[in-house]
Amino acid sequence: MNASMASGPYYHAETYKAENSIGHLIGRGYSLMLDCLEPAFADTGLTFTQWKILMNMRDGRANNPKQLCSLLRHDSGALTRLLDQLEKRELIERRRSLEDRREVELRLLPAGYDEVNRLLPMVVGLLNEAVSVFTHGEIDELIRMLTKLNVSMQGQLARSAGNPPPITGAGS
Repeated sequence: MNASMASGPYYHAETYKAENSIGHLIGRGYSLMLDCLEPAFADTGLTFTQWKILMNMRDGRANNPKQLCSLLRHDSGALTRLLDQLEKRELIERRRSLEDRREVELRLLPAGYDEVNRLLPMVVGLLNEAVSVFTHGEIDELIRMLTKLNVSMQGQLARSAGNPPPITGAGS
């Protein structure tokens, strides 16, 4: 039994309210973040979603469309259109994998790095504004707890699929 279950479950069907659900609060926070960030991208030449693609590629979190679909929760058709736009602007490159010709690999081109770096200060500024109600210690604790929640949920998904949970560090 893990430590959090030692005192019993936190949520109960009889008293459950959506406004106290971590899922609702995280989802609402993400929606509000999008509502703040998307308009900021209106005059940049990129959408926020396109920028997230470039960011995920820059950070090495995705090097193929399947990984991006999973990270961004996009269907492959919508993602293909976004990748077409980025490739047309010469921000990314798509090529067939040398190991498996059925697979497509993505590569961030120098202009893509430049776009990420050009817009990064704007995004960082907006995020800093959003978290300005917290101390640095509170932000660190929030990041630690959200990371712990994500690791727990990844383990739950792996167990439900019959797979061992992934090994993920606190800083992932």
